[in-house]
Amino acid sequence: MTICTRGLRGPAIVALFCLTAGCGHSAHSASDHKSTDETKPVSPITASREADEVARFLAGLPGKPDSPFAEMEATAAWKKHREIVDAAWHETDQRLLQSYAAFQRAELDRSPFLNSNVFYPFAGPDVLTPLAFFPKSPAYVLVALEPAGTLPTVAQIGRKNLAEYLGAMRQTMSSLLGRSFFVTREMDRQFRGQVTDGLLVPILQLLVRTNHTVLGFRYVRLDDDGALIDRPANYHTAGVIGNKATEIEFRSDADQSVHRLIYLSVNLSNVRLGIDPAFMKYARTLNGSVSMLKATSYMTHKAEFSAIRDLVLEVSTAVLEDDSGVPYRFFTPDRWKVQLFGEYDRPFGAFKWMDQKDLRAAYREPGVKPLPLKIGYGFSKINSNLLLAERK
Repeated sequence: MTICTRGLRGPAIVALFCLTAGCGHSAHSASDHKSTDETKPVSPITASREADEVARFLAGLPGKPDSPFAEMEATAAWKKHREIVDAAWHETDQRLLQSYAAFQRAELDRSPFLNSNVFYPFAGPDVLTPLAFFPKSPAYVLVALEPAGTLPTVAQIGRKNLAEYLGAMRQTMSSLLGRSFFVTREMDRQFRGQVTDGLLVPILQLLVRTNHTVLGFRYVRLDDDGALIDRPANYHTAGVIGNKATEIEFRSDADQSVHRLIYLSVNLSNVRLGIDPAFMKYARTLNGSVSMLKATSYMTHKAEFSAIRDLVLEVSTAVLEDDSGVPYRFFTPDRWKVQLFGEYDRPFGAFKWMDQKDLRAAYREPGVKPLPLKIGYGFSKINSNLLLAERK
């Protein structure tokens, strides 16, 4: 994957960390339908430049002709922002994304990975990784606990102290670009009204930085039947289950293919899923998807998250994960063909008690492939691992 890196100057993952403030199966929409001539699919998303323009400005990319941000792009704060972010993305391209693209070409450049939707529980705003591994997928469904969020207007951004605001935006990306995953405690400090009010803004920034054009978006939620329906941006539910979501349509600048991304704010614990039949109905429409799990805090290893684990196994035609995903023992040889990559000794750091002895034994058997990339916990400190399971 080639990344936009206009105006590169100097090293910069460190600068991104430190220079802040002043220093075959469809993801259904309720309104998806065809016109009377049965030839033109009618999109429920109204075409609009607004989200693309906001994303480009916040991501440090120059606006397109007639951008409403032209005046703000001339400020010293934005020029500095662009310089720092360009350099950080250049380094991320070198350290992460080129190796991800090489892995995709070697292992995932075939069916079902080229034509299946992607289901990514515990994703946070990380659209970067599924786009790298599954660039041709028609739809990406990301699910996490964080709020869906709203899009700031040009006027709202214009009233901010740009140096502080853009510095905070850089901080929201530092963990992903530096370590390949978003840190939960950092998301709690950044995406609940402190920097943004949810994940829409970081997702949009990642889309434009990976050479995509945002064609439009809408605020959606799940109805009782598990279908996506429109909602007001400020929608509030009377109960504990809101199922707020955003749906984004975007186009690859490389090949002009059009894709969908749906982010659902859902609590994936057994207790909450037990009173959330709408999400369970929706998730089962994803049957035949490729699922991805990465840096999940080992949630699917715990009894209180068994429902989402079982759901992944139910709807997936294939699963790509690190060792924090579905435990190895659930990929039984009668149903799954498993390929292991990299090295596994035990989980890193605070998660070392989540050790899988059977997985370690499997890594000592012949047939394990090398993994020339870094991903997940222990990034740059221990060797990474991936498991690719395909349904027989």
